[in-house]
Amino acid sequence: MAVKIINDKCTGCGVCIDQCPFAAIEMSNGIAYITEACTVCGSCVDVCPAEAIVKEEKKSNRKINIDDYKDIWVFIETEHGKPRNVGLELLGQGRNLAEKLNQNLVGIVFGKNTDEVVKEVKDYGTDKIIVVEGEEFEHYNTDSYTIALTKLINEYKPSVILIGATNNGRDLGPRVACRVKTGLTADCTDLGVDEDSGNVAWTRPAFGGNIMATILCPDHRPQIGTVRPNVFKKPEVEVKEHCKIIREKIEVEPKDIRTKRIDFIKLASEESVNLEEADVIVSGGRGLRNPENFAIIKELADVMGGTVGASRAAVDAGWLPAIHQVGQTGKTVGPKIYIACGISGAIQHYAGMSSSDIIIAINKDKDAPIFDVADYGIVGDLFEVVPALTEEIRKLKNI
Repeated sequence: MAVKIINDKCTGCGVCIDQCPFAAIEMSNGIAYITEACTVCGSCVDVCPAEAIVKEEKKSNRKINIDDYKDIWVFIETEHGKPRNVGLELLGQGRNLAEKLNQNLVGIVFGKNTDEVVKEVKDYGTDKIIVVEGEEFEHYNTDSYTIALTKLINEYKPSVILIGATNNGRDLGPRVACRVKTGLTADCTDLGVDEDSGNVAWTRPAFGGNIMATILCPDHRPQIGTVRPNVFKKPEVEVKEHCKIIREKIEVEPKDIRTKRIDFIKLASEESVNLEEADVIVSGGRGLRNPENFAIIKELADVMGGTVGASRAAVDAGWLPAIHQVGQTGKTVGPKIYIACGISGAIQHYAGMSSSDIIIAINKDKDAPIFDVADYGIVGDLFEVVPALTEEIRKLKNI
């Protein structure tokens, strides 16, 4: 579906420009035209007094030959000029897919002054790196990134694209998938290859996390999916002798960029609640009874040099802000040590911390599901166990 302006009928009255909620209509030589920002909402069609704007089925002459699409792409998200961990984690999975499908692993880097990012990505076994540099790519922007990635896809025709399921990735993935007319599997927790078809098998929680669904995209390309951070570990460094660096010059017209970043405002708690990067997380659940009791959780986290997490029940009760939440509807984490205190261990919570190296559970209910997944379990009153554990660690650290 697309919106079309019939030039012979357009009077240049400008009513459609005022009506468009996405600023997707502009005037040129007295005639309105539709920009790439159009969402086909149809607001302009209804108000045009000259009936010069119509909705029409957009017929595509693009015929897909799946065999034309090759290579596994990993979009490397950056923050303040450095690659985020999720992109590096996905390079390991991209390498697995590339080997199974006998294709190249390609890193996609957008930004400004990207040399350091490219150098680090090169260390994770990429066969090629495609770099797009420019002022408009210094920070993530929906419009510039969507336009640039779409152009790259149309030119190179990748078979698979892996994108981190971050705030930015969840914005970019579906927009690009819509532009190139393919499907997208969101919030994946596992990746594989379907032996019968050779398609990527994307696995994600469904029905509130009660089942795991495996999804294929057999008829369209590229196959695109967003993958949760910390589900996979970063691969070992593997420097390729011949990693080809391809620098593409893509310029995005200022008129096609609808938003401008003015400044960064860092939340005061961001550094102390960086769950995705933490090596140690001590989480509390409904068993803590009230918000004041999270003090003993914080005390244990502090002596271990860790961060405080929480179950959905604790966050829903208002005991801690949502930034602390671990689970399917919160953060997906992969620390070296995860300590669950007073958390029953529902599958939704487990989905967010299952990749932890060591899981320690403290719960007075010996039948709590958390013990089924824990490496170490302590059946007891957390109000006795946690302070005692804190004190023993203090003795060991001599603090």
